[in-house]
Amino acid sequence: MKKEKIYHIYAKEECIYNNLTETEFEKTWQSLKGMVGLMKTDYTEDDLSYEIVTHSYTTEENSY
Repeated sequence: MKKEKIYHIYAKEECIYNNLTETEFEKTWQSLKGMVGLMKTDYTEDDLSYEIVTHSYTTEENSY
């Protein structure tokens, strides 16, 4: 059985990115943190959060 991590990113409790791979998450998370510090928005870095969901799956066929 294989496990895969999926990431969801939130801004003020609203999901703004979902089902990101670890690589996509790393790039997006760093970009978002940089943007909220540079741009004048209603968001601060404290408003950003994320959730990690571990998904388990098998690559074998089921026997019926």
